[in-house]
Amino acid sequence: MNDVQSIPFQLGRNAFGKLIYSAPGEAEVHEGVVPVRAFPIAAPDTGIAIVSTDGRELAWIERLSDLPEAIRLLLEEELASREFLPEITKIKHVSVFASPSTWTVATSRGDALLVLKGEEDIRRIGESSLIIADTHGIQFLIRDLQKLDKTSRKLLDRFL
Repeated sequence: MNDVQSIPFQLGRNAFGKLIYSAPGEAEVHEGVVPVRAFPIAAPDTGIAIVSTDGRELAWIERLSDLPEAIRLLLEEELASREFLPEITKIKHVSVFASPSTWTVATSRGDALLVLKGEEDIRRIGESSLIIADTHGIQFLIRDLQKLDKTSRKLLDRFL
């Protein structure tokens, strides 16, 4: 387990809002670094790399919770701004039970319409998660099928 006091780097933002990374004992400061999740769906808070603009891994973070609060909040903010994967919380309406069909859904980012062109655009991720891709390439996540309400599960079952 990592000791919070032994985090071997500093993270901040420059005047342009880009993340900057520095490590004690290193003269080089890296601007424009990017946090990347190893398992964005299955384990979003574990296994995060800080990557330089040339793709080199600068730091590895086992768990976000191990970080000091200021660095953790900065990383969470940056990850949220880079990742667009709305989570479906309810399926409100499906136009037809054939493809293509238009779905009205409630998501973690508000209500949305998605057009499902075929059942092959619904992919299982693990036992109870799904990724649904719409015709515009936007991917929607259903994190846990069992947490959907009964009506949403019935509508979804018609396509699985």
